[in-house]
Parts: sequence; structure tokens; C-alpha cells
Amino acid sequence: MRFRTLAGGLCNTDRKSHLIQHETRIESIENAVVDVLRAVGEDTTREGLIGTPNRVARMYGELLSGYNVNPTELLNGALFDVEHEQMVIVTNIEFQSLCEHHMLPFTGTANVAYVPDKKVVGLSKIPRIVDMYARRLQIQERMTKQIAETVSTLVEPLGVGVTLTGSHMCSTIRGVRKHGSLMTTNFMTGSLRSDSLLRSEFLMQIQIDKR
Repeated sequence: MRFRTLAGGLCNTDRKSHLIQHETRIESIENAVVDVLRAVGEDTTREGLIGTPNRVARMYGELLSGYNVNPTELLNGALFDVEHEQMVIVTNIEFQSLCEHHMLPFTGTANVAYVPDKKVVGLSKIPRIVDMYARRLQIQERMTKQIAETVSTLVEPLGVGVTLTGSHMCSTIRGVRKHGSLMTTNFMTGSLRSDSLLRSEFLMQIQIDKR
């Protein structure tokens, strides 16, 4: 996996262009919401709905903001040379995402582990990587893999492990309507994939931190 690095950040012209593009997207979504409301038989001029298309458009702008994040810039130099060879584990990272099939929310927790190879990453960067991929139209399986591959690419550890557990509204408020059902996905690379004892240590720590 490779990432494009934007040298020097955004200049004033780029920021202005980015803002214009953002507002254009918001306007397009807003118009689409108006069409949906009319299609279901609503009066878009009534008091309760006058501001709804704009609010929904800006909500999607927030929930889907992960498309605009560059992973390399997200790291922002927070990679440190450290003589530490033991596994690093970050558990109970809350996330909220939108299922790409019905555009309904799914929420849950992510757990990320990596075995350093003379480098560690700033603690806040792991949750930020999770958020970057959560704030997109997603399926949980792909999101799990994307998080693992990004940590592997940016940190270059000996191994990475990621588990996600989520509750999906597409199966709790529609369809089979199974409230309380949870989905767990795993993705392991390197030493966490090949070493069963290391993998067990990671999974056991997740259970301990749930208590």
C-alpha cells in the first residue's frame, strides 16, 4: 500500500479551492435530499423540514470526512526510534461508520496491536487511523484490513493485529431485526499471524480490558 504525500500542506489557493469543492458537494447532497423527501411524499416547505436538507448534507460531510484524510499527513512525524520489542496494544477504540449497502450506521470498538521494529507511533495516531477509515462508506471486513495495512505501511512493524466488533443497524432495525447481534472481524499480519502465542496474548488482552 502506498500513500501520496502532499508536500508543504495546502497553500491559500489550495485551501480556497478545497473549500469551494466542499461547499459544492454539500449543495449537491442537499439537492439530493430534497428529491428524496419529495419522493416519499413530504412537503419540503413545511417548517420542520425547511433546514433538513442542509443539515443532512453537512452531517454526511462530517460522517464521510475520512475520504479527505491523507494517512502520511495524519502521522505528522509522530514516529519515534525506540528500543522496544514487546507488543504495543491499544484497545476499546470506539468508532462510528456507515454501511455502504444501506448507508445505515454501524458502531463498535476497534483493538489494534503491533510489534515494533525499532519504531513506535504516537498513541493518538492509532485511533486517528481508525477514524479515518470509519468515516467512509464501509463494510467492516474491509475496514479491518485497511487499518492493519495502514499501520503496517506507516510504522513498518514486525506484525500487526486488528479486531473490530460492531453492531449494524442494517440488521437490527430492518431485515432480520436481530437486536444485540454483534459482528467481529480480525486481520493479522507478520508475527501476529504466524505466532499463535503472540496472537493469543493480543486477544486475551482485549478480553481483560473489556472487564
